Amino acid sequence: MINALGRVLPEIIDQYGTTRPFAGVWATQPDLHRHAPVVKVVRPGIKKLMASLADVFRRIPIRNGMTLSFHHHLRNGDGVVNTVLEVAAHLGIRDLTVALSSVFPIHAPMVEHIVSGVVSALDTTYLTGPVAVAVSHGALARPVIMRTHGGRARAIICGQLHIDVAFIAAAATDDYGNLTGRVGPSAYGALGYAVADAEHADYVIAVTDHLVPYPLTPISIPQTRVDYVVQIPSIGDPAGIVSGSTRITQDPERLRMAQLAAQVIDAAGLLRDGFSYQTGAGGTSLAVTQFVRRLMEERGVVGSFALGGITSDLIAMLECGLFHKLLDVQGFDLAAVRSIATNPNHQEISADMYANPFNLGCVVNRLDCVILGATEIDIDFNVNVTTGSDGIIRGGSGGHSDAAAGAKLAIVVATTRRGMLPIVVDQVVTATTPGESIDALVTEQGIAVNPRRADLTDRLCAAGLPIRDIAELRAAAYSADRPQRLHTQDRAVAIVEYRDGTLIDVVRQVATYD
Repeated sequence: MINALGRVLPEIIDQYGTTRPFAGVWATQPDLHRHAPVVKVVRPGIKKLMASLADVFRRIPIRNGMTLSFHHHLRNGDGVVNTVLEVAAHLGIRDLTVALSSVFPIHAPMVEHIVSGVVSALDTTYLTGPVAVAVSHGALARPVIMRTHGGRARAIICGQLHIDVAFIAAAATDDYGNLTGRVGPSAYGALGYAVADAEHADYVIAVTDHLVPYPLTPISIPQTRVDYVVQIPSIGDPAGIVSGSTRITQDPERLRMAQLAAQVIDAAGLLRDGFSYQTGAGGTSLAVTQFVRRLMEERGVVGSFALGGITSDLIAMLECGLFHKLLDVQGFDLAAVRSIATNPNHQEISADMYANPFNLGCVVNRLDCVILGATEIDIDFNVNVTTGSDGIIRGGSGGHSDAAAGAKLAIVVATTRRGMLPIVVDQVVTATTPGESIDALVTEQGIAVNPRRADLTDRLCAAGLPIRDIAELRAAAYSADRPQRLHTQDRAVAIVEYRDGTLIDVVRQVATYD
C-alpha cells in the first residue's frame, strides 16, 4: 500500500488490523459516532474516597488485558504512572495497554513492566527516553500507536481508543471527585489532555496528594465523571514540567533564525490586530516569540489569542496587553501554572477543543501562525519529529500536525545540519507532518517556501528576505558527508497515525547502517 506521501506501508498490521492510507490533509471525512460510557448512579451517602490504589483495583476490578489511561501534564515530573503500574505488577495483573498522552524519561520503570508482561501495548502522542529506545528495538510484541494530540482526543471520543480505567493525576480534589490541576503543592496548570479520558472512560479515578474540603473550586473535571478518589503521598514533581525541550535557545545562530522567522510572519501580513499564534516546544521555536513580541510592540499590534503549551513569554505578552487571551491545553513552565490559577483571561481548554479534526471546529482552525521544529524535513516539506536519523523514536507529533493543518502560516525553524547529521534531506526517515501543511522552512542559510505558496514567496521577496530553493538547502546539508543508509527490519514497532486516523507512516525496528 502506498499513501499520498509515497510511503510504502503494510495493508494489514498484526494486532492493529487493516490500515487506511493517508490520502491528504483534508481528504478523509468522518463516518463515526461519539462513544459514551455506561450510565451509573451514586446514591446519597455513598463515599468515593478509597484507602489505596490497590483497593480501587479490587473494587472495579481491574483485570488482565484492560486499557489504563494517563495524562502527562507533569511531564518529566510525573509520579502517577509508575505508581499505578507498580500496584498492577504487585497484584499480578498482566497484558495491560497503557494509553498515556506522552511518555518521558521518568517513565523508565515501564520498561521492566514490558519485559515482565505487565504492559503489552502502548498508545501515545510522544515517546522519548528509555521506553522509546526499548520500543525501537522491538521490546513490545504489539506496535505502539502514535497519534497527534487532536487525533488522540478524536480516537477516545469516537471509541477507537476504548479506555477501561482513566487515572487522573489531580493537583487538588475533594472527596467527591471534583478536581483541578491549578492549585495544590503539585499544581501543574491546565488539564486539557485528560478531559476526553474523563468523559469517555468506563471508570475514572482521581489520584491526588492534596485533598480539600468539598466543594473544590475551580473545577476542571467534575464529580459527575469521577468514580473514586485516592490520596497518595505525591503525584509528582512540578519542577519536571520544564524539560530540555522547553527552554529558549541561547545559541546566536539559532537566535538569528528565530528573528528571521518573525520577519517572515511580518512579511506575510499577519502581524495585525487580532493576530493569533502558537509556538512549538523547541528552544528555537520559543525564541521566535521574543522577536514577535518586539514587532508587535513596535507596530502597536494587539493579538486575539495565543494557543497551545503556554510559557512565561506568552504570559508576559498577555499581562502587558499584547494578547487578549491565552488558550491553554498544557503549561510548559511554572509561570503558566501560576497564571492560570489567577488570571481569568488565561483559559483552560480540552485537547478536543484544541485540535480534534472531527468536531464542529477546533481552535487550531483559527490560528494565523504556528512555529514548529523538525528532526528532519525533506525536499517535499514533509517533517519528521518522531524518530532520529538513526531510526530511534525520539518524540512524536504532539500538536505538530494539528497546528500545521489549521494555521494560515506554518513555519518550520531548523538548521540545515545538526552536528554531522543533515536535517534537510531527500526523504525523511519517518513522516510525521505532511508537507502539504507546511508553508515555509527557516534555516541559518535562508528561507525555503513551499511551491504551493507562490503568494508567500512574492511577499517575502518584496520584503527582501533571503529566499532559497529547498533543494539548495538540501545540497548544503549534504555538503560534508552524505548520511549513511539506515537499514531497518520489516517489523513495524510503531504506527504513526495522522490526526484523522489514517496511516501516514510506520516506524520499523532498527537494525544497522552502511
